[in-house]
Amino acid sequence: MQIIRTHAFARAGLIGNPSDGYNGKTISIIVRDFAARVTLYDWPKIEIVWSQDEHSQFDSVQELVRDVRLHGYYGGIRLVKSTIKRFVDYCERKRLPLHQRTFSIRYESNIPRQVGLAGSSAIIVATLRALIEFYGVDIPPEIQPSLALDVERHELGISAGLQDRVIQVYEGAVYMDFDKSRERVDPEFNLAYGVYEPLDATKLPPLYLSYSADVGEPTYVVHNPLRARYEAGDADVHAAMRRFAELTEEFRQALAAADVSEMSRLLDANFDTRRSIMKLNADHVAMIEAARSTGCSAKFAGSGGAIVGVCPDDATFAKLKRRLGELGCNVIRPTILGDRSR
Repeated sequence: MQIIRTHAFARAGLIGNPSDGYNGKTISIIVRDFAARVTLYDWPKIEIVWSQDEHSQFDSVQELVRDVRLHGYYGGIRLVKSTIKRFVDYCERKRLPLHQRTFSIRYESNIPRQVGLAGSSAIIVATLRALIEFYGVDIPPEIQPSLALDVERHELGISAGLQDRVIQVYEGAVYMDFDKSRERVDPEFNLAYGVYEPLDATKLPPLYLSYSADVGEPTYVVHNPLRARYEAGDADVHAAMRRFAELTEEFRQALAAADVSEMSRLLDANFDTRRSIMKLNADHVAMIEAARSTGCSAKFAGSGGAIVGVCPDDATFAKLKRRLGELGCNVIRPTILGDRSR
């Protein structure tokens, strides 16, 4: 019996977000401390096994309502099922032959949910990796993030960008350019992709990551209104997207020069730009302000309840943990480098 085990790690948007869905530029890092893992093995029928994360029992109706508000009605099962469907669509369109063996597939994830660490896309990327291995097909790495995004956009109608999927496919730290003039398209399946450049993660400044599941919210709460304003031609939103791209280029230069103070300043500028065009969750802003009160820089790691920034030393990190702990937040030094197979 063939048993396949794959994974995809959480991620943090380091600079430039949320411009990835708006032809901008970003740099992201992988967060190896959390992962979605998929197990696939030969089975008499196609079977998608419910994860322990798929809640069906609650202590009260209020708990049920809170779960639905945060996680929706279908959990990760719909992500696995949609990935399988879109994978088959892709292979049929590309005339990639698929054998007729059947399988059982299940996932598990310890990525904090709805805090902006890309837990949903991690399930999709891990599932896609398992299917690629099981069927022995070759899908280029630059195409895999676009196919993963297509699962959410085409199959589930979820508004999202490429950034999360790119870093989860490539891992480490990656610079991404989504400028339309540099965009390429797979003509047969109409999958657009940008320019992706792995960076030397050993040159990154001393980072921290903080999150709170208690103040998480679905990303569409932020992105749906922003998308509407962008498509309506809102001048402030378009100017902010250009600024996010500039900040990304400036951070890339500071990274090459190992200029920690400049990188820290740019992270703060990214958040300040975001705040200038969006109505932000007050609990999330409180996390930013608490982190900055300790002397650290701070910006959103995504859209949902996680922040990232530069924390220069252990003494400041201890102060940061105490201050954010008062808000019910967890704080870690993210693990970025490691064996890509684990």
